Amino acid sequence: MDRTQKRQFVASLGDMLAGASMLVVTHYQGLTVAQISDLRRRMRAAGATFRVAKNRLATLALSGSRFAGVAPMLKGPTALAWSADPVAVARAAVDFARTNDRLVVIGGALGARTLDAAGVRALAELPPLDTLRARILGLIAAPATRIAGTLQAPAGQLARVFGAYGKGEKGEKGEEMEGGAPQAA
Repeated sequence: MDRTQKRQFVASLGDMLAGASMLVVTHYQGLTVAQISDLRRRMRAAGATFRVAKNRLATLALSGSRFAGVAPMLKGPTALAWSADPVAVARAAVDFARTNDRLVVIGGALGARTLDAAGVRALAELPPLDTLRARILGLIAAPATRIAGTLQAPAGQLARVFGAYGKGEKGEKGEEMEGGAPQAA
């Protein structure tokens, strides 16, 4: 790469990382081209991006950004993965690393907070963002549903009592209601 290409790469990497909320740093030494292509495919399916970058250029792109704390992790053959959904990128990287021991998760950053490898794995264990949102909405809606059910319950019970009383007054075969139970005459 000449200097203009390097500047363009640093600028484009910085622009891409500006929209990300999570950055994962990995070592990819020993992965074949087919394995890296498979990893990129999995990352794209999760809504993430995986890019191999020279450490010096990545450090330049990260400097001044909220991910600047991961710069010390950029040693050796590193690749970066990022996404707007923090759980998706962490899960994709950790899942691939489980099936392929040549990909090593070094750490990452969630916004300005730097995470080690254990932090990235813990983040990968969380449910997806949509599931978390659904759970929160369910927790918010549950009290309202219970209140509505509680308010409707007495009216439903009254309707059943009146319905049973109405059936009992008609009487079948000359039966009368006495004490709430039908009896023969």
